[in-house]
Amino acid sequence: MKKNFSYETSIKFHETDAAGRLFFAHQLKLAHDAYEAFLQTSGLPLAIIVQDRPYDLPIVHAESDYLAPLFVGDKIRIELTVERIGNSSFTLGYDFRGQNGQSVGRAKTVHVAVNSKTGEKMALPEEVRRILE
Repeated sequence: MKKNFSYETSIKFHETDAAGRLFFAHQLKLAHDAYEAFLQTSGLPLAIIVQDRPYDLPIVHAESDYLAPLFVGDKIRIELTVERIGNSSFTLGYDFRGQNGQSVGRAKTVHVAVNSKTGEKMALPEEVRRILE
């Protein structure tokens, strides 16, 4: 199962540390930006999920690898890949590519569907499954 989505952005000053490099936590923030863009493009914006749906899709696991430094102004492309779709969860992979196409980082997030009122795990909603497939 491999569905791909590409998201382009650049490193902002506020995303860097005192040495001018991408601050480590912002790599996951950029991954989440790509995830939100993916949902938006797929016709299910995160705002609709949060405001109008009886479920939430919280991240229950996240990991990041840093392969090369990124600096303010660097243009990057984040390739989002749907790696796994389960009964109640899904896994997304993110490959960060620098200006010359080299891999500069990787991340992974695992999301689980929960009932927004009870917080209990539930089957992945069909509309979510459809955009992931």
